[in-house]
Amino acid sequence: METLNFRFEQGRRRLKAAPELVGVVSSGNLEVLIENVDLKGACAIEIKTAARGFGAIWEAVVGDFQQRWQLADARISINDMGATPAVVSLRLDQAVEAMVEEGA
Repeated sequence: METLNFRFEQGRRRLKAAPELVGVVSSGNLEVLIENVDLKGACAIEIKTAARGFGAIWEAVVGDFQQRWQLADARISINDMGATPAVVSLRLDQAVEAMVEEGA
């Protein structure tokens, strides 16, 4: 297993209070847990993946995600069992869509 951590500062969209879990890691895919926490406006993403050596691809995928959503005070935990970048983006978007505050 490889653990990757990314942090994006100065987000502008806040999340609703309830955590959201999307996907199932036992299906050979991945799961995403997103939570509203005080990170001084930042978004922290931790990825645990069985596919070692893909840090640059993960960085591009989560960077693109954060550019789209601009999350603030969000902690995202990803458990991956070899999902493709397109599936990762889909799961991240599914988790966030239910949680962003209206008008944010």
